[in-house]
Amino acid sequence: MAFAGGEIEFASDGESVRAYLALPPRGRGPGVIVIQEWWGLVDHIREVCDRLAREGFVALAPDLYRGESTGDPGAAGRLMMDLALPRAARDLEGAITALVNHDAVNGGKVAALGFCMGGQLALYAASLSPRISAVVDCYGVHPNVRVDYAKIRAAVMGVFAERDAFVPPESAHQLEADLRAAGVRTDFTVFAGVDHAFLNDSRPDVYDAATAQRAWGRILSFLRAGLA
Repeated sequence: MAFAGGEIEFASDGESVRAYLALPPRGRGPGVIVIQEWWGLVDHIREVCDRLAREGFVALAPDLYRGESTGDPGAAGRLMMDLALPRAARDLEGAITALVNHDAVNGGKVAALGFCMGGQLALYAASLSPRISAVVDCYGVHPNVRVDYAKIRAAVMGVFAERDAFVPPESAHQLEADLRAAGVRTDFTVFAGVDHAFLNDSRPDVYDAATAQRAWGRILSFLRAGLA
């Protein structure tokens, strides 16, 4: 049996929100919320869900832009800055509820994996919901999202890049220090010689295959441990 991925809808405060859901070959597994980069719910994020499904996870990526996406950096920046955070919080909570309650998901806890904007939102979601037991923040950045670290009960993995102009290493180290000061368990790595978004294989300008493979292996191990 191959993994199955497709579009679904879930409820968010009385509204219907689109999402991409990927199921593992065996039909059941632990749940992971995948949170988009500033581009929106694009094919790369769907492919991340598919990859997680092949590894045995049930992966759900909510469409936080409600149907909008772009490949233009200027437009992506505007979409990110225009994101209504109260609505995004409701959508993330709705996505968590939909995933926890899905017949294919084992247990009452899920993980959150986010990239760029989504990395910061993964931390934010964990501060809002005790049902998130593990967070992977991949070079997370969003200037408008403020996270109360003391409310995070999940363990947090940080995946950052030495050459990142958006989140330089010193910012990653400060984030880890702040999380630890709030009592959060952390596992941070700043990968040498790579740029922001080095995990994104749809972007040949920044993708680094060898480092991405190493980071992905660590991410999978962290997710499995956090959802065991």
